Amino acid sequence: MDKHNISVGLDIGTTKIVAMIGRKNEYGKLEILGVGKSKSLGVHRGVVNNITQTIQSIQQAVQEAEAAASETIEEVTVGIAGQHIRSLQHSDYITRPNSELVIDEADIDRLINQVHKLVMLPGEEIIHVLPQEFKVDGQAEIKEPIGMYGGRLEANFHVVVGQVSSIRNIGRCVKSAGLELEGITLEPLASANAVLSQEEKEAGVALIDIGGGTTDLAVFKDGIIRHTAVIPFGGNVITEDIKEGCSIIEKQAELLKIKFGSAWPGENKDNEIVSIPGLRGREPKEITLKNLSKIIHARVVEIIEQVYVEIKNYGHEEQKKKLIAGIVLTGGGSQLKHLKQLVEYITGMDTRIGYPNEHLAGDSDEDIASPLYATAVGLVMDGLKRQERKKAEEVEEALQNSAQEEQSEENEQDAIIEEPKKERRSFLDKLTERVKEFLDNAE
Repeated sequence: MDKHNISVGLDIGTTKIVAMIGRKNEYGKLEILGVGKSKSLGVHRGVVNNITQTIQSIQQAVQEAEAAASETIEEVTVGIAGQHIRSLQHSDYITRPNSELVIDEADIDRLINQVHKLVMLPGEEIIHVLPQEFKVDGQAEIKEPIGMYGGRLEANFHVVVGQVSSIRNIGRCVKSAGLELEGITLEPLASANAVLSQEEKEAGVALIDIGGGTTDLAVFKDGIIRHTAVIPFGGNVITEDIKEGCSIIEKQAELLKIKFGSAWPGENKDNEIVSIPGLRGREPKEITLKNLSKIIHARVVEIIEQVYVEIKNYGHEEQKKKLIAGIVLTGGGSQLKHLKQLVEYITGMDTRIGYPNEHLAGDSDEDIASPLYATAVGLVMDGLKRQERKKAEEVEEALQNSAQEEQSEENEQDAIIEEPKKERRSFLDKLTERVKEFLDNAE
C-alpha cells in the first residue's frame, strides 16, 4: 500500500492514548484502517508528568493500531493541549516601504513574524498566530489583503501560547517510542475539524471538548477561529468527586458515572438505589442515584460556567459576534446523560453533541464515530492535509525547475508557467521542525 496516502493521528490524553491510522478513499472521505487504545498513565491534565509510562502507553496503542491495520507506523501527527495553553488577542502593523506595489505573501509573513517577537513569560512560546482580519490604510474588515495597494498593513491576531518544555516532553515521548513527528496540532483545532461543518464555523459556534483531564474550547465565527481556551477540569474531576462523596474506589466511581450518571438530578426518583460490593468482606454500599447525580451536577455546572465565562470573554453577547450555531459538545465527557439539556439551561444557547462522522467513510465502525475519538479523527485529517501540501510543494518545485530549464533552452520565447497557489506554512509546521531539531541535538 502507498505509504504516502496514510496518516496516523496520536491523541495523547489524560485518560487514554489513541493511535488512529486512516487514509482518504476515492470519494475524499476518511477511511479508518485501524485504531489502538491504551490507558494513559503518565499524563496529568493534558501534560506529561511521567515520560517512561507515557512511552509505554504510546507503544501499546501504536502496536494495537498496527495489528488492526496490518501496517507499520513510522510518522505521527500529535495533538497538544493541557492547562499550560492560553490565548490572547494582539494587534500589530507594518509600514510598507513602497505603497506602489501590491501587498503580497511576504508582507503578511513579515507582519506575522513581527507578532512572533512578542515578549512572553519565561518558558512560554507562541504556538499559533492566527490572523483575524486585516486593515489596509485604515480600511477595516478585510479578509484577504493580498493584491491590494496600501502603505500601512495592520491586523488583529489570535495568539495561542504554550509551555515549550511540555511540548518538548511530548516530542521526546513520541521519539523514544520509535516514531517520527510528522506534525503538531492544537487539539481543540483538530476536534473542530472533525465535528464542525463549514456552515457552523461561518455562523458562529463554540466547540467544547470535554476530555479526561481538561476541557478545551474553540470559538469560530465567519469561518475563522476567534478564541481558544483550555480549562483544567474534565471527566476525571467528576469521578474524583463521586469517589470522595460516596467513599468508594476510583474504578467503581468511574463505572457508576458511565452506567448510572446523569447531569440532571430531577431525573432520578428518591427510591432508585444502586448497591456497590464492599471491599474484602465488608458490607455492600447503597447509593441513591439522586445523590449520585447531585454530585455530578455540581461539578458539571462548575465546568460549564467556566467555559461560558470564556465564551463571554470572546464577546458572544455583542450582536456582531453572536454565535448563531450555539454550542457543540464532544469528547468522552460529552456522553454524560442529560448534559446537552444542562448546557442549554445554563448558557441559553442551542446545543448538540458532535460526532466525527461527517468526514468518515460510510462503512466506518460505529465505535469510531463516537465523540471519544473526535480529536484522533481530526489529527488524522490534519496529517493527510499536511501530506497533500507537501505534494503540492514538490509538484510546484518540479514545475519551476522544468520552467527554468525551458527558459534557459529557449531564451527568446518566454515560458510562463501557471504556479499552483502555495499555502502559507503554518507556525505549527515550523514549531514541529524546531521540536525535531531540539530532540536531534539533545540526543
